[in-house]
Order: sequence, then C-alpha cells, then structure tokens
Amino acid sequence: MSTSAPSLAAPALREGAFGNAVELVCRECGTTRELGPHYVCAECFGPLEIRYDFPAITREQIAAGPNNIWRYKALLPVPDDIELSPNLEPGFTRLLKADNLAAELGLKNLWVKDDSTNPTNSFKDRVVACALSAAREFGSKVFACPSTGNLANAVAAAGARAGIKTVVFIPSNLETPKQVNSAVYTENLVAVDGNYDDVNKLASEIAGEQDGWAFVNVNVRPFYAEGSKTLGYEIAEQLGWRLPDQIVIPVASGSQLTKVHKSFKELIALGLVEDKPYKVFGAQATGCSPVSEAFREGWDVVRPVRPDTIAKSLAIGNPADGVYVLDICRETGGAIADISDDEVRDAIVLLARTEGIFTETAGGTTVGVLKKLVETGQLDPELETVVINTGHGLKTLDAVTDLVGPAATIAPTYEAFVASGIA
Repeated sequence: MSTSAPSLAAPALREGAFGNAVELVCRECGTTRELGPHYVCAECFGPLEIRYDFPAITREQIAAGPNNIWRYKALLPVPDDIELSPNLEPGFTRLLKADNLAAELGLKNLWVKDDSTNPTNSFKDRVVACALSAAREFGSKVFACPSTGNLANAVAAAGARAGIKTVVFIPSNLETPKQVNSAVYTENLVAVDGNYDDVNKLASEIAGEQDGWAFVNVNVRPFYAEGSKTLGYEIAEQLGWRLPDQIVIPVASGSQLTKVHKSFKELIALGLVEDKPYKVFGAQATGCSPVSEAFREGWDVVRPVRPDTIAKSLAIGNPADGVYVLDICRETGGAIADISDDEVRDAIVLLARTEGIFTETAGGTTVGVLKKLVETGQLDPELETVVINTGHGLKTLDAVTDLVGPAATIAPTYEAFVASGIA
C-alpha cells in the first residue's frame, strides 16, 4: 500500500461531525493525530484507527434507535443526525438458530448471523455507510473503492442513493454477477487486469494524486473499518445482551475479525454485556490462506501469497490486518484454518440444505472451516457458537452450478414420476 499522503483535503469540520470519536491513533506506535482523511502513521507508517471518548450508554438508549446500524451511532464515528442523510440503512440483520446445521456438525448450540439480507446482500453495506458519512464530512467529490466484488456493489449503490459520483475498481476476472451488481448502480466500473492486491495498489496511487477522491478502504479506511463493529454489537444484543462463547469469522483483509473483537471489548468496557472469555476463529480458503498458514506455522508475520481460489471475496494475498488477526485468535484461544475450494462448494450446499440459507463462497468458506474446526477438535462442540455469513449465494452461482440441478428429467405423466424413484 502506498504511504504517500492522500490528497482528500478536509474542509473545516462541523461540531460533532464524528460523534464521540476524538482522534486517530497508530496501532503500532501509539502516535495520535487529529481526525481526518488519514490512514497511515506519519511516524512509523503503521495503520491508524479511531479512538473514542464514550459517554455512559444504556441498552435502553440503543434499543430506542432505528432497526439498522444507526441504533449504535453513539459507538461509531458518525454525527448524531446521521439518519437524516440519504443512505441504505444497513444492518440489524437476522441471527438464526441453526439447529439443523448444528446437528449435522455435532454442535450443541449454533447461530448463523446472516448478513446476506443487507441492501446489496453483503456485510459491506455496513462499512460503506460509515465511510460515506466520513466522505460527506470531508467534502469529497468522488466515492470510490478497490474491491473483490461485494464492496464495489455496496459503494456503487450507496453513492447512487447519496447522489455522489462513484468509481469502483475490480479485478477483471471477477464473477459476472458481482460485476453486474456494481455496473447497474454506476457507469464507472473499472476492470483491472490483475488480482485484488494489484487493484488496491492502483487505488492507493490514485488516492495520492486525485483531489477530492474518498477511497473507502484507503484514505478513509479508519472510518470505514468501524462499520464492522456493528456485527458484534448486533450479535450481542440479539443474544440478549451477552457474548457468544465462540465465533467464526471469514478473513480477507482481516478487518472484520479485528473489529468484531473490538466491539466485544467496547461492550464489556461500557458495561453493556458481562465480561467473559470468548474464542475467535478465522476462516480462509486454501488458495489464499496467508494468515492461516502463519497461524499453523507459528509465525508472527504474514507472508503474502498470490490468490488462487473460487472464494474471490476473500482473495487478498497481502491482508492489511493479518498480523492483528493472528494476535486476536491466539490471545482468545481460537484458531485460523483453511479449506479447499471443493470443501467451500460442499459447505455452500450444506448450509442451504440444512438452514435454507444460500451463501456465497465466503460464507461457504466460513461454514466449511467451522466443520473442519469441529472435526479437528479445535472448536468445542459444547459451547455456544456463532458463524457469520457475509453474503448471498446469487453472487457466486458458478461455484455450485456443477453440484446442483434437477434430480430427474421426466415426461409430464404420473407414471414417469413414479418411475423416477423420487416418491
């Protein structure tokens, strides 16, 4: 990633533009700086994240909010009047008790957090909503992103709703449904010959040269990433204001996993949930599993790889938050594992036929890794477990086209039906 200063200049910020957020802090050296369109530390080039000064917040205050992520606005870097700005109002998706899948896997108590019901059918609507708020406050002219698909969909749709020009960059070999899902919202879909890391590098260069461009996961990344915390907040609230014993989260850049962990820590610090131990597990596809490899080998660094997997939404070979994922999974007693593309496909079908949830390849990866963790004894089948489904299967139809289809093709007669053996 480029470390040149992004040229998205912020106008004079209005009071309360970022709610209870007070500053940016480097995750490596602790250096602080003012809130602004900055994403790398000027001292050590480490990543920046947002620090807050939270007031007392009650469960009742949160419950009185809207049924979307803005019920948690006091915990996010957004203004108090965020609901008045046109946005897709993502979040507060269903948490489903998955008894059929639990029985299949040998688990006692399993939940699926199903984010496929967000406005553009993936969890990316959460992070984009926070990035869009920041882009507005910074007076940006263009709302943009490099993406493996779902983010491009979310940025294009959110920009259309907000009336802001959008430009989204994707690898040219991205699944066709994801390309269509972006192009229908914006005329500025740019396909780049290369993988996601190539696309991300290009976006970083553009962010450093073009005035007024807000790249959601580059120069406004600290604000964007905070949106993932809402997954953790919702899970805790939907469980009756308590934390699960175990949670399995897909790993692409690693930001989602680190922010869910951050959300749990914030809820504990605010007294909104009981302090208790919980284990965090990460899921990757074998064809792009640099964090899983580092965990397995006992490394403290994540070595970049060139992605080669059907799970394209997880295909980030040089994950920005990889080392932090390692730290969290080790610290909590969890693990990081990976599965083959065939296992990803099988898990997509398994979730669909046990719980009626059609997930994309990222969700197939997460469910398949859950299965593997149980089989290898790394995950305790007696403990309450949550697995996150981040997107809808209609986006990755090609992954299972060869696995499913008609059980039989018959003549339109009762005799033919009986002869088929289906009855």
